[in-house]
Amino acid sequence: MSDNQDRYGLATQGVRSGQIRSAEGEHAEPIFTTSSFVFESAEQAAARFSGSEAGNVYSRFTNPTVRTFEDRLAALEGGARCVATASGMAAILATCLGLLQAGDQIVSANGIFGSTALLFNNYLSRWGIGTRFVPLTDLAAWRAAIVPETRMLFLETPANPLAEVADIQALASLAHEHGCLLVVDNTVCTPALQQPLALGADVVVLSATKYIDGQGRCIGGAVVGDEQSVGQQVYGFLRTAGPSLSPFNAWVFLKGLETLPLRMVAHSRSAQQIATWLEGQAAVRRVYYAGLKSHPQHELARRQQRDFGGLLAFELDGGRAEAWRFINAIRFISITANLGDAKTMITHPATTTHGRLSVEAREAAGITEGLVRVAVGLENVEDIIADLQRGFDALAA
Repeated sequence: MSDNQDRYGLATQGVRSGQIRSAEGEHAEPIFTTSSFVFESAEQAAARFSGSEAGNVYSRFTNPTVRTFEDRLAALEGGARCVATASGMAAILATCLGLLQAGDQIVSANGIFGSTALLFNNYLSRWGIGTRFVPLTDLAAWRAAIVPETRMLFLETPANPLAEVADIQALASLAHEHGCLLVVDNTVCTPALQQPLALGADVVVLSATKYIDGQGRCIGGAVVGDEQSVGQQVYGFLRTAGPSLSPFNAWVFLKGLETLPLRMVAHSRSAQQIATWLEGQAAVRRVYYAGLKSHPQHELARRQQRDFGGLLAFELDGGRAEAWRFINAIRFISITANLGDAKTMITHPATTTHGRLSVEAREAAGITEGLVRVAVGLENVEDIIADLQRGFDALAA
């Protein structure tokens, strides 16, 4: 579907974009499980390795199945180029090491995924790349944190797990005013619900492990952007350092993209109903979900997202003991720290996804001991609510 693909809708692109059929005429995309490729001559091999001739070289950086996934996701995100990686964290690492150098600075939201914060603090810092953390929604704090060495603004929106929503257009304007790149982690919404590049972002990173797969089968990630930043610099890092996506995982993600728009609507619909129900529970201090009118960025989320997604959190009064008692009373909802699965999942962020952060960092990010996160799946919403009610029953006993 290479001809005028921009005129097609999101669902059509999710099913059709990127596929180039082989001489076998297959309907479904094949999996090319090969480490290397054969050349017609020594001259062609030299041309492929030098880049003067396009084509497959070695599956660390050129594989037809992976390329199909990259092209399809680029079409969905509205980017010129996508580079697929071995995990979502590998996508962030490739973005930072492909685009930054020693002495550069990152300004990051303080509510990012725990492993991303640790990557910035514990590892990029060793290579002379510093990070300043600011509240996601405080534009004045972002502006104040930018110094002459700042080269990148980094954020997740909606943020995991508190569902805070950043004004992407405003941050893109701020970044470009200071000659910086705006990098947005779009894992929670995916391109089915939000397209940061269309709002001014320069680079999008995603964990394909989550909603793009949709069934918790494979690990992978992706970076989407323009031909220079992503197609040359991030790709150059991947080609050399090798955090590459396997062809099998790329094929699984291709199947996930085919149903992504449908699933994200279903996740959002159920999460909205559950968040509304949670607001009525006496034991709940606060519900974090941008689809609620009580959410401080509700109107912003309505403007820049197609829907509100499947991730929500709520805070209980009794701290860790009460949160654990609630979680342990659940019967079928899975106690696991993943998200984006067809199966509903529940976790305690302060001791799992954000457990390696310092107490001070968790407090700055709003991750309290009483916080419980729910990644709403595709089961009957009435059954999910009934299972959550078991948690409240345990607290009342």
